[in-house]
Amino acid sequence: MISLLLAAEATSAPYGISLGIVGVVGFLAAAGLGSIAWYNSKRPAGWEGKERPNVVPNIEK
Repeated sequence: MISLLLAAEATSAPYGISLGIVGVVGFLAAAGLGSIAWYNSKRPAGWEGKERPNVVPNIEK
């Protein structure tokens, strides 16, 4: 019984790795796009005079 469970776990391992990679890449993409959107939005109170980082592209509205 245990050997059957271990065999099932060994065959499903590549799916777990793929799911982890997709999760990490998706998180990085969401964080990057969210940062660009935040920097291009209206500044919250206290941030009006802060400069935009050079890395963030300026999007015309």
